Amino acid sequence: MGLLAFLAKLADWRRRDQLSGELDEELNFHRAQLERDGGAGHARRRLGNLTRLKEETRDMWSIPWLDQLQQDARYALRGLRRSPGFAATVIVTLALGIGANAAMFGVVDRLMFRPFAYLKDPDTVHRVYLRWHDRGTVRTDNWMEYTRFLDLQKWSSAFSQYAAFADRNDAVGVGDAARERPVAVVNASFFDFFDAPPALGRYFTASEDSLPRGADVVVLGNAFWQSEYGSRNVLGTVLQVGDMHLTIIGVTPRGFAGVAEGEAPAVYLPITTYAGSRRGNQGTTYYRTYNWGWMDFMVRRRPGVTVTQASADLSQAYVRSWNAEAATDHIAPASVAKPEAIAGALKEAAGPDPGLEARTALWVSGVALIVLLIACANVANLFLARALKRQREMAVRLALGVSRGRLLRQMLTESLLLAFIGAIAGVLVAQWGGAGIRGLLISKEGASLAVIADWRTLGIVAGAAVVAGVLTGLAPALITRRELATALKAGTREGTYQRSRLRTGLLVAQGALSVLLLVGAGLFVRSLERVKAMRMGYDADPVLFVERNNRGVNLDDSALVRLNLSLLDAAQRLPGTEHAALNTTLPFWSTSSTSLFITGIDSVRRLGRFTFQQATTDYFRVMGTQILRGRGFTPEDRASAPRVMVVSDGMARRLWPGKDALGQCVRVRADTMPCTTVVGIAENIVERDLTGTDRFNYYMPLEQDHLDFADGLLLKMRGDARAQQEAVRGALQKLMPGASYVTVQSFGDVVDGQRRSWRMGATLFVAFGLLALIVAAIGIYGVIGYNVAQRMHELGVRIALGAQSGDVVKLVLGQGMSFALTGIGVGLILALVVARFVEPLLFHESAKDPAVYAGVGLVLLAVAMLACALPALRATRADPNAALRGDS
Repeated sequence: MGLLAFLAKLADWRRRDQLSGELDEELNFHRAQLERDGGAGHARRRLGNLTRLKEETRDMWSIPWLDQLQQDARYALRGLRRSPGFAATVIVTLALGIGANAAMFGVVDRLMFRPFAYLKDPDTVHRVYLRWHDRGTVRTDNWMEYTRFLDLQKWSSAFSQYAAFADRNDAVGVGDAARERPVAVVNASFFDFFDAPPALGRYFTASEDSLPRGADVVVLGNAFWQSEYGSRNVLGTVLQVGDMHLTIIGVTPRGFAGVAEGEAPAVYLPITTYAGSRRGNQGTTYYRTYNWGWMDFMVRRRPGVTVTQASADLSQAYVRSWNAEAATDHIAPASVAKPEAIAGALKEAAGPDPGLEARTALWVSGVALIVLLIACANVANLFLARALKRQREMAVRLALGVSRGRLLRQMLTESLLLAFIGAIAGVLVAQWGGAGIRGLLISKEGASLAVIADWRTLGIVAGAAVVAGVLTGLAPALITRRELATALKAGTREGTYQRSRLRTGLLVAQGALSVLLLVGAGLFVRSLERVKAMRMGYDADPVLFVERNNRGVNLDDSALVRLNLSLLDAAQRLPGTEHAALNTTLPFWSTSSTSLFITGIDSVRRLGRFTFQQATTDYFRVMGTQILRGRGFTPEDRASAPRVMVVSDGMARRLWPGKDALGQCVRVRADTMPCTTVVGIAENIVERDLTGTDRFNYYMPLEQDHLDFADGLLLKMRGDARAQQEAVRGALQKLMPGASYVTVQSFGDVVDGQRRSWRMGATLFVAFGLLALIVAAIGIYGVIGYNVAQRMHELGVRIALGAQSGDVVKLVLGQGMSFALTGIGVGLILALVVARFVEPLLFHESAKDPAVYAGVGLVLLAVAMLACALPALRATRADPNAALRGDS
């Protein structure tokens, strides 16, 4: 049958009741005509068997399998209406399992797989990652210098398009309208990667993105254009971004965000305009030196070039670039560093070295899948128990001629119907219950994403519903294989208890998988506790970080010094301030390094990366960093005094092993500089990586260098620092000249962001672990409850023979506990097997922590006992008289 014929028949099938009525009218008309002409006998002879005629005619618009499906669906609905408790339990269980997976798929899809909006041929576009060996460690990074980008572009040939890009936060607008917003700085070629014609105006051209500094032009993001300009024509208007005054030349189309994975950029400006506007040497040397790694690099493969060939082509270009850098700087030769470049996924989370958050998200996705498996096992067990109770009904239907295939189709129809209702409820769970997951893993904006309108997620939900429906519907089909005679002889004892290895196996599997998830939850909770308890070398929570932004207000060095000192003085006089200090860098925010020269050491740089902080006298009091030996800074450490520094304990041990670092001479920036004497040893601080072991830091007084270098303040506050942010900002903003401004942020928030992956893992593992525990508890309760219902006759007989209530309770609890203990044992073994895969995600926590394993076992035992308690109490109410009458 062709498609058109099938569609025509389908249309007839949908209006078959109307056609049947029309057929009856037509036949009645003809019979009346024939009876008028020749009588009833004549009409019967002419028309023949009307029943057969109607059936043959109806077969022309009938689709048998659709008719049977409709009948099966109606039968299933009638059965579910008779068992509302069973239907509700199945729907809720599947809704939780499917909803959890829908929520996690939506997150992981956006993090790793979903192409960026408007991107042309996404399979051919790659982000470039660089990998090299550094003192025995293999490092992978996607940030690079603009000079490196020019080298790779010049010396590679496997690509048809190249673009550099970077995401920044900067002040956009002037006056009260000025806000820190996401800013995209990109090559002009960036827009060529997308099929996204501007909604207004044009994009900037290569001539406007030229070295050494591009043109003062900007393209607005669509959402920013609508919210700030009301979608009016703003072409030619000047917009201030940072300290740049840029002319608006275009607006991106609705929904365009480039390659931003969080909030869409408010504006797009030429990358050379941004870099060329940087103050100091950075703005004039960014394209000639290799000391500012700040941007990413994307490429498009030429037709016919494989990913492997593209990476090989990039690697040879990177080796040439490495050698070019080695000719001007003291870095390891290429033969030692083994540099290679990788044409990897455009989304970092799917790249060659995904971060801890991305790896945790993948594990949590696996956890969500396990929750679905537990839900399916639970529902299959419920269906199986229900089928055992209905086996005489099935035997009677088989005896009356119904085929086993038809019975199987009815069971599958019922399970699929419940699965799809559960899937609809699961979508609602994913939409509202998953908002917290999306906000935690993607962004605050991601929390509001519409799962209901996401066809990729809905497709996964539909697939999960089909799989769940088939898995849960096939289990009771095994009951139909029982001998007819045996089932029919059950008589009044239909539903008496029968042991089932399949039901036992499903229940044990639920318990084992629940143990696995709860062990993961316990390990992540312990990791989070350890990372919170870790001494980081400072007290972050009471500290506020004040950043000064000049925004084009030109101040000479002396004016900057006066401004910095006035800000410091004003900060010290604020009511909530305990101590204040000017500073140049901040852990997890920015770092600085320079060349160091020490007598007896050929190359200090080869011993590690030593970062420095310049700050005023009270720095150590503000941060709470302890001085282990020697002293910190004093007011006597002025420009005219001998130069001094404080080094971290790790740096002292690295540079002067077995010696006292106090009094050592270090020459900073050049070997011709005078000695800077080590006067103090400070505790190690965590600066860039919580899990790293290198703690090489040193500190120098700003008063001995340039007070104008400071562009920030650190304030140690009394009370809640976060609650005082706005008051501090308002007080210090009054001192800022012109369009310049200050921003204030809690240093505790900065540090807390570094704990995000462990907090995320603990939160989601606990949430899904508890969900699995609830589902498993429902499963134990349901199965034990069905067992008790089937054994009521047996239990009545036991009571009639003298069994006490305690004996009955012990019998039921013993069965439930045996299931639970077996599941716990299997689950603990599984947890030990996967422990080595989970351990890299943990923080200073063994994946085989016996306290976690023991705690999880006890929790599941307690939950299993509670789940069995109610059926056990119900069992004590078995009626011995009814049992004896049944045996009479």
